[in-house]
Amino acid sequence: MSRRKRFSLLTRGRHALEFLALRSLFLAIRFVPLDAASALGGWLGGTFGRLLPRTKVARTNLRLAFPEKSPREIEAIIRGMWRNLGRTACEYPHLDRFKPCSVGDRVEIVGAENLKAIGKGGQSAFMFSGHLANWELLGPAAAARGIHLNMFYRQPSNPLLAWLYEIRRSGKGEMLPKGRKGARRAMSLLRRGAPFAMLVDQKMNDGIPVDFFGRKAMTAPALAELALRLDCPVLPTRIRRLKGARFRITILPPLRFARGRGRQADILAAMTQVNALLETWIRACPEQWLWLHRRWPAESGS
Repeated sequence: MSRRKRFSLLTRGRHALEFLALRSLFLAIRFVPLDAASALGGWLGGTFGRLLPRTKVARTNLRLAFPEKSPREIEAIIRGMWRNLGRTACEYPHLDRFKPCSVGDRVEIVGAENLKAIGKGGQSAFMFSGHLANWELLGPAAAARGIHLNMFYRQPSNPLLAWLYEIRRSGKGEMLPKGRKGARRAMSLLRRGAPFAMLVDQKMNDGIPVDFFGRKAMTAPALAELALRLDCPVLPTRIRRLKGARFRITILPPLRFARGRGRQADILAAMTQVNALLETWIRACPEQWLWLHRRWPAESGS
């Protein structure tokens, strides 16, 4: 047997094992009632998460963002971050059980009237948020209000795990793979007035440097580029965990990014505005943000 064929068989075998393991875990968590699953995830995350090597990145980021906080305060935020992340992971198999339109349900929506900006005059629109609380609720919450958001995702190296991303689908919205093919499809949808959702708080190595917690952070400019090009509204959307598996989603009035200073200056100004909003949300609930990304590479050692 050739080396290439042997490698191919080993890869397929590993992919199959990954699929079986994750599928079994997913079904096991889904069998557990939602509140219990969320609580279990919080306990696991808070107990074991901070022991993982990646916690060093969070600790460095927090020291950079909050130089005034004591080591004890930093460690408390880290424990809270891992609890939130554990809860979010164990809520994932239950996403279809969150019904934001029901009275007294787990997701309270504030500012729903601002959704009227989506589809107005056949125009596209964007909703943006960050990795706060359970960020996966943005799609289901919009779909419950009749807004079918299109979203981007990073294709998994294991094609058998693509089903995990389909769970995030917002009603009839499409899940578009990042890359040239997804970009072409996105432009086609945007020209037809389709709405999109983006999480805009991750590092992008070939992005643009934008102020974030008083330091330059490499930031993806796609939101500003597309919104300025299409002259469409942008709705800031904050997700906050209230208690356990209960949330508040606040949809702010739509932004219209200013134009006229030149393309690059307009993009920088728009993303500065976006980062400032994200920073405000994170400062209010730092334990609910995902501090595991290397947002400030020069200082955090990446």
